[in-house]
Amino acid sequence: MDLHQEQAGNRPQKPQMVFGAVYYRRTNPPREDWERDYQQAAADGMNTFRHWFLWGALEVAPGVFNWEPYDRQMELAAKNGIKTIIAEVQSVPEWLYHQRPDLLGVRRDGSRPDSALGNSTAAGGFVEDWLCPDHPEARQYAGNFLRELAKHYRGHPGLYGYDVMNECHYSRNLCYCQATQQRFREWLLKKYGSLAALGEAWRRYSFTDWEQVRAPRIMAQFPECIDWMEFCKERAYENMQWRIEQLRSGDPDAWITAHGLAGSLDTARSGSDDWMAAQQVESYGLTWVACRKGNQPWKQWHAVDLTRSAARGKDFWHAEMQGGPLWLQPQVVGRPKEDGRVADEQDVRLWSMTSLAAGARGLMWTRWRGLLDGPLFEAFGLYSMDGSPNSRSEMASKIGKWANLPSTAGLMASRPVQGEIGIVVLDSIQEFSQLMQQAGEGRFYTRCMQGAYRAFFDQNIQADWVHFDDMDQYRILYFPYPIHLTQQQAKRLADWVEKGGRLFCEGMPGFFGEGGHVGTVQPGQGLDRLFGARQQGAEFMPDLGDQISFDWLPEGWKNLPGGLFRQSYSVTSGEVLGYYPDGTAAAVEHQYGSGKALLVGTFPSEAYSRCPSEGLGAWFASLLKRAGTDPIARCSAPGVVVRVSEDKRSGRRYLWAVNHNREELEAELALRSPARCGEVLWGNPPVQQDENRLSVRVSGRDCVIFSLEA
Repeated sequence: MDLHQEQAGNRPQKPQMVFGAVYYRRTNPPREDWERDYQQAAADGMNTFRHWFLWGALEVAPGVFNWEPYDRQMELAAKNGIKTIIAEVQSVPEWLYHQRPDLLGVRRDGSRPDSALGNSTAAGGFVEDWLCPDHPEARQYAGNFLRELAKHYRGHPGLYGYDVMNECHYSRNLCYCQATQQRFREWLLKKYGSLAALGEAWRRYSFTDWEQVRAPRIMAQFPECIDWMEFCKERAYENMQWRIEQLRSGDPDAWITAHGLAGSLDTARSGSDDWMAAQQVESYGLTWVACRKGNQPWKQWHAVDLTRSAARGKDFWHAEMQGGPLWLQPQVVGRPKEDGRVADEQDVRLWSMTSLAAGARGLMWTRWRGLLDGPLFEAFGLYSMDGSPNSRSEMASKIGKWANLPSTAGLMASRPVQGEIGIVVLDSIQEFSQLMQQAGEGRFYTRCMQGAYRAFFDQNIQADWVHFDDMDQYRILYFPYPIHLTQQQAKRLADWVEKGGRLFCEGMPGFFGEGGHVGTVQPGQGLDRLFGARQQGAEFMPDLGDQISFDWLPEGWKNLPGGLFRQSYSVTSGEVLGYYPDGTAAAVEHQYGSGKALLVGTFPSEAYSRCPSEGLGAWFASLLKRAGTDPIARCSAPGVVVRVSEDKRSGRRYLWAVNHNREELEAELALRSPARCGEVLWGNPPVQQDENRLSVRVSGRDCVIFSLEA
């Protein structure tokens, strides 16, 4: 849905850019400050607040609701021209928790979760993974709350919409109750068609009754565990859709959003699929705070880029952004002060401009002001602890007001152009990697994915995250860690190349197939024909992965680092482009139909994640040239990231140059297509050198933005 479209029914008009913060969490801020805070927020250009509407604080007894403090928030919003996003946070009323413990989930070890105070709000009722929605009575209680919430605020002048799932993820440890077991059996019957077929697939050959079929509690790379993980993910996002339906039954015009953690690359502890979540809502977003994740430039870019890809053209926003410090948490202890631990106004500017340059069209701070209770005291607050403005909030205000000016309407309507190369995302591989517990922590997929992104990023190459289902939208793809593929997936990959795609693939493609079965011919699932090579040898010794290296013939480079595993090849119809030190083939290129596929038998992405190097970075950059294309824009200054966005309605393009360094830098920009500088929207005007080159001076932790004229 376009950011500037009129909304259906009674929906409010969307602002040019959503700008605001999470404000009310039931116990914070103090009531005596509310009216003053709203006035301050409105004066600073904020147009949106998000509040935690806690079920456990609203339905204080069965069927008895205390709306008053939340009603006051809505009244103040309407009075000050601020719209409210109701965040339905899943606390459980105390009376329900104690009266009906049978409605809670059951952990793998048979225990049920406790009711706790929330770390992000000093209010009770926070229960791991909420009630179990597979239990009909749990749905009855929860559905009634959601419908009552929507009916109560339907048509309110302070209402914007609903954030239906906070940081979209689900517990891998829940639920093993009988209701979920039955739902799992129904899912399996639909997939396999009969108990006999299931027994054959699971290698459990003596089932006589469906009641004997149970979710696995010991996880390994077996079919039953793969099915359980797939079921849990589908179940989580079906339950998300159920929540949306309950809200819309109370308010048919409800505008629905959600936000994740950009967690699709690392689900080892909690499930997350940003693509599945985003397809169910009208806009999507992410929580990303440097203090928890690290302040290295590539990290925020990779998260916002992932969310943009998952949104698939829908609006997306930075739904929770850091505006203040984080104290005493394990993620920050031992790290430098400058690594996001203490935010200043330059951090606020840099983080904001990074998200905007990557395509976000909303900036929401995760706290308007810091909490006064609990382990996250003062954390993330944009304003001072007493609610007074400071240099950070003043910087945020400057950016928010600027982004909503008429003069920036075209810029805010623009979206990043397609990247020069796409990195293939296939979450089932990450889940399979998690099941390979014998290999350690199970984060090989994560390291490879992030390493590939970082390698291209460090060469100022825009690498987009491309979901496996969206491959047809790209001509050039890099596929890290492709070790688990079904026959159908392998065929789709081969068909894409045959039709003209240019594939760069890492080792062991399709080594594991359906149910985790290892094929006797490798590359597996028929991919030996795609790559024109067969496996000569394979080694799975990730603890020795840092000893793997290969020579690259096209540029004559020696000892490029690999990682994790090692697969060597005998060539059938391909051409050898690289060798291991023992003389066996490490890289093979093959013409396949109208396209071409390159297979490298190890994992350069993991090597770059572990130990970035100029030589390996140059290898990644050379792939683009090998595919017959150039970067959209080159930049001479390390730490200055260049992106181009386009307003599809007008065809106008804009260049963003974001400087992550603390000092001012002068950068030479070389553009792939001839262009000259048009209107300068932020920062210093560039100097035109010729039709393809500009010189620009960018202040420290700042950016320059200008339109490109053909």
